[in-house]
Amino acid sequence: MGRSTFWCTESGGTRRVVLVTALLACGVAARGRAQHEHAGAPEEPTEVLGIPMTRIGSGTAWLPDAAPMPGYHGRAGGWTVMAHGSAFLQYDRQFGTRGDYQVGSVNWLMVGLVRDVAGGVVRLRALASAEPWTLTDRGYPQLLQSAEPYPNRQHPHHVVSEAAVAFEHAVGSRVALSLYAAPVGEPALGPVFYLHRPLAALDPTAPLGHHAQDFTHTSFGVVTWSAFSHNARVEASAFNGTHPDSVRTNFDAVRLDSYAVRLSLNPSSHWALAAWFGHLAPTQSSHAHEASDRFGASALLTKPFGVAGQWSTALVYSADLPADAGHPLNSVLLETTLQLDRANALFGRAEYVRRTAGDLALVGSVSRELDTAAVSLGYQRRVLGSAGLNAGVGAKGTLNLVPEELRLFYGSRTPAAVMAYLLVRPSPR
Repeated sequence: MGRSTFWCTESGGTRRVVLVTALLACGVAARGRAQHEHAGAPEEPTEVLGIPMTRIGSGTAWLPDAAPMPGYHGRAGGWTVMAHGSAFLQYDRQFGTRGDYQVGSVNWLMVGLVRDVAGGVVRLRALASAEPWTLTDRGYPQLLQSAEPYPNRQHPHHVVSEAAVAFEHAVGSRVALSLYAAPVGEPALGPVFYLHRPLAALDPTAPLGHHAQDFTHTSFGVVTWSAFSHNARVEASAFNGTHPDSVRTNFDAVRLDSYAVRLSLNPSSHWALAAWFGHLAPTQSSHAHEASDRFGASALLTKPFGVAGQWSTALVYSADLPADAGHPLNSVLLETTLQLDRANALFGRAEYVRRTAGDLALVGSVSRELDTAAVSLGYQRRVLGSAGLNAGVGAKGTLNLVPEELRLFYGSRTPAAVMAYLLVRPSPR
């Protein structure tokens, strides 16, 4: 009847740690079915102003058109269905006085549905993760990561971090309007969320500046209006500025108490540029904070490398200006991925973050503000490649840099960390 159904099953007794891996594997069947649609099946949705669907990286943020986004595509009724994600099984070891270790899984799955409606395009998006079970509610160890609520750890992502609907409609040959609404989603504040940037395909850990750059990717209440051309986009958001609570399996109260604006430019298929400003309202939640302003800019670049390789890099600057501070708290991130060929890749980060003592749970013990930094370098080798699924093994080392007054708390001025992992994700097209 012109309808395709996508499904797969997993036998009982399988551990939750491989939940997302199983979901990704289900997409292989979807991809294969999509390649064999019979005549009369629904046509692909219109690309508004000729903008490819893969340009939307997270929320409404833009990636370079050339950025890799391996995933599965199929059709169900009048909808085009897309799914992509990854599942890491990693051993994480953080050294020093405040170090820790863990075997866990960082994982996520994004599903999108698109169709033509009323002369425009409707997009439905959902981002899910099994991390509350595969990492526990304490997340994974990461030295110098801000304490929310555990110091030197990165919290797990919510089971559902995005559930959104967007409608786009051209109002001429060169301009279109859009409306994005989500009980949980991402406002127009910050760069493309780190999980959706190319480096995340190889590195499961969050940047140290995550909470100063893109923690609002999970906001319980978002409405974004935008106008865009083929190469530029202007957006304004009303959203919930409260950081999600520590229960990662539920939905927080939805409210719109903060605002943001963002300008995005894609001057070519290789570049994506953005600049933003936002105001976060004060909160009295478990992660209470005073009113603050946030501003910053980012540049993402993706280019071919050699015969079968690709180079992707991102430069992100973002700063918070608390209401009671006379100067901003800056963060700078440079991250890069060099896909040498189809099997080998190098990746790394260099970052600087100005932290408060409260961020590191050291209130009253050290200076109110502290300069921290980290440098990471990693390598991944593909060990399995098929038409639908890739598996690889990788490792990375990190050298953290702290001021002299933190030596006592971290055991040295250069506490180190290592990670080894197995990764399963969709194959590149």
